[in-house]
Amino acid sequence: MTMVKETKFFRRQADKAERMARAMTDEEASRSLSNLARAYRSQADALKKSNKQKSKRKKQQGRKARRKAADKLEIRKSKKSRLRE
Repeated sequence: MTMVKETKFFRRQADKAERMARAMTDEEASRSLSNLARAYRSQADALKKSNKQKSKRKKQQGRKARRKAADKLEIRKSKKSRLRE
């Protein structure tokens, strides 16, 4: 399961728990379901934050790799031009 699907799953579960909590006449059961909904939302938020951080790291690694490749290309070009001289 991907991060997005997991996040949506937890948010849907939170919505279900909140609806059930509102429908309950038993105060303790309602409170438990509300707590469960908060826990699901918290898990979804944590997954979303983690996914953003991973995405940011991947972008940074991609930039570094492109810079490194460009630097290698420049070195090769300068070596070739020196050999021609």
